[in-house]
Amino acid sequence: MSDTKEPDPELRAARHRLLMDAAGIAVSAIGFGFVFGLAARDAGYSTIEAAAMSVFAFAGAAQFAAVGYVSAGLGWLPILVLTFFLNARHLLYSASLAPRLRQVPFIQRAAMAHVLTDEAFALAATHFHRIGRVDVPGYWIGAVLGVFIPWNLATLAGVLLGGAIVDPSAFGLDIVFPAAMAGLAVGLATGRREIVAAGAGAGIG
Repeated sequence: MSDTKEPDPELRAARHRLLMDAAGIAVSAIGFGFVFGLAARDAGYSTIEAAAMSVFAFAGAAQFAAVGYVSAGLGWLPILVLTFFLNARHLLYSASLAPRLRQVPFIQRAAMAHVLTDEAFALAATHFHRIGRVDVPGYWIGAVLGVFIPWNLATLAGVLLGGAIVDPSAFGLDIVFPAAMAGLAVGLATGRREIVAAGAGAGIG
């Protein structure tokens, strides 16, 4: 007889729901990442530069801002300061999740912090509340499958295929991310800590 433990049916169902939520977010990440690829291309970034920025910075709105600052000839120090404040809301997200992740090894927490975005936070907070405990694999489902991979693939597509699109707004690509985040925010109210973090983050953003 096998001693392999059967998966928790509740956890399995919650992860399936998380996958469905992440799929919806992935659609917005693809649209937003594609627009970033277009912006980076128009600003003179090479494919490698744009892709590296999405992989190593992975900061959404701050990436758009940084591309604009670089194009305007702003120095590296002002760019660092301005983009830091633009992404300061992630400190609130981290403060919200930190008490639940104390037992997770530091290296893993550092990797989780790198892929922490507005969407990843919302998905993780909702998922953790739904099952009543931390689920690290669930965090990766939302952060990596829902945001990181779609964003980076779309960035590449935007840079490589952007020349064929004269006006991105004609396809609604300029509103897909705000619309998705507005819908996600409606379902985010999972607890006081998450509400405060999400509300403050929206105010900063």
